[in-house]
Amino acid sequence: MNSKIPGQPQLPKKDRREEARESARRMREEQKKRDQRRRWYLRGGIGIALIAVATIVALVIIGSVRPATPGPLNMASDGILLQGDGTAITAVPTEATQPDAEPVATDLSAHTDTVNISVYLDYLCPFCGQFEVTNAEQLNSWLTAGNITLEVHPISILDGSSAGSKYSTRAANAASCVANYQPDSFLDVNNALFMSQPSEGTAGLSNDELISLVETAGVTDTAVASCITDQEFSGWVGDATDRALAGPLPNTDVAKVEGTPTVLVQGKQYTGALDDAAAFETFVMAQASATTTG
Repeated sequence: MNSKIPGQPQLPKKDRREEARESARRMREEQKKRDQRRRWYLRGGIGIALIAVATIVALVIIGSVRPATPGPLNMASDGILLQGDGTAITAVPTEATQPDAEPVATDLSAHTDTVNISVYLDYLCPFCGQFEVTNAEQLNSWLTAGNITLEVHPISILDGSSAGSKYSTRAANAASCVANYQPDSFLDVNNALFMSQPSEGTAGLSNDELISLVETAGVTDTAVASCITDQEFSGWVGDATDRALAGPLPNTDVAKVEGTPTVLVQGKQYTGALDDAAAFETFVMAQASATTTG
């Protein structure tokens, strides 16, 4: 087909080639510009997407990090120290640990006339329950008589074994709420938590059930209920657990908690049978004797 426009002279062959090359050059330049614009759009889109992802990640991290909060009153050592005067068991008062501050080890020089027993426990731990059920009556008797001091450190190492409910933390928080608001009822609540101990792998007691449990154990301060519901000391429980697992443990040569219960008598770890009250009593008497003769 003849593409010559009628009435318009046809360019020489050489000029037509130059025009074709120029047209091709212009087309290449336009394509190059289009490609460049696409690259900039793509880069901009990726940048916006990365910024969006970074923003989402930052929000998730910020939302998951709990601000540092004070620990409970009467647990400056990460545990509550209980003592007896011959008729009743009471908690030794201490200030609360301030946010990001280190705990203060109990000064046992003020308790040289008693045998000092410390227990690191998890309220979901079946071995802790075994030790508690076996020895609670004897410990209560020794405490009431003023023969021992008992320092209880609630920690949470079994949150992964409570069907997602974080029962270990919630139970330790409940105990810490009692230590803060009604400390002299702590041992009764501690005993009640083990008497109603759920099985590993279950969700355990709900917060409402924990509130009912502490009230049945004798807690009357209404602030305890809201403390349990609000998980007031759950962040502190996590920090105290990390410290126990990392060590060092105060007033002992035992480096750190490697399992629960970790039971220390005069700083020496009890490694006997947890369900043998006689064996534990023998160990306690041996440590008391060693301290006296030493």
